[in-house]
Amino acid sequence: MDDRIASVIDKIRRFRDERDWMQFHDPKNMALSIVIEAAELLELFQWKDGPEVERVIEENLEAVQEEIADVAIYLIELADNLGIDIISAIEAKLEKNARKYPVHKARGNAKKYTQF
Repeated sequence: MDDRIASVIDKIRRFRDERDWMQFHDPKNMALSIVIEAAELLELFQWKDGPEVERVIEENLEAVQEEIADVAIYLIELADNLGIDIISAIEAKLEKNARKYPVHKARGNAKKYTQF
């Protein structure tokens, strides 16, 4: 595992354990927390289009970063709690997606692989 990811996982564990929060961090609650934090990220862009989205990013970059971090923290912890090596899982999923979305069919195309 990458040293930076291992260090982040250790910091997440320490933060959680110092507060005795593992009792609340079952898979269902972690999955809910990921969705809630993702919704908070999405809320920053709600009702915005093109240029407005760019303005939101420029004016609220710190808030965007914090919501992205919240999603990532919960996701990394959920994977860790379940014994999933998140880097290996990402690499395996990228390989699977490469097969589902071959470049010659998917390039510049937003269709789902089942529509090819």
